[in-house]
Amino acid sequence: MLDVLAQVNATGEELISFGEAISAGFAYGLAAIGPGLGIGYLVGQSVQAMARQPEAAGLVRTTMFLGIAFTEALALIGFVVFILLKFA
Repeated sequence: MLDVLAQVNATGEELISFGEAISAGFAYGLAAIGPGLGIGYLVGQSVQAMARQPEAAGLVRTTMFLGIAFTEALALIGFVVFILLKFA
């Protein structure tokens, strides 16, 4: 990696801009991991609950979709932070 950076003929400001872009992308990647794990766990537990009590499947499904919406909001917040870091 240092060899590649040594070959780049860039000024200090360009390297700082490059570092900011890499950091913003890395931050969004980390922000997307949490909601991904949360949605996977939520759906898995909901399917398990529906299998145990099929008569409550409608209520569990509604609650599952609400949980998915709230969890997905975390990913959207991460995306907004990414945009703010990239363009602010």
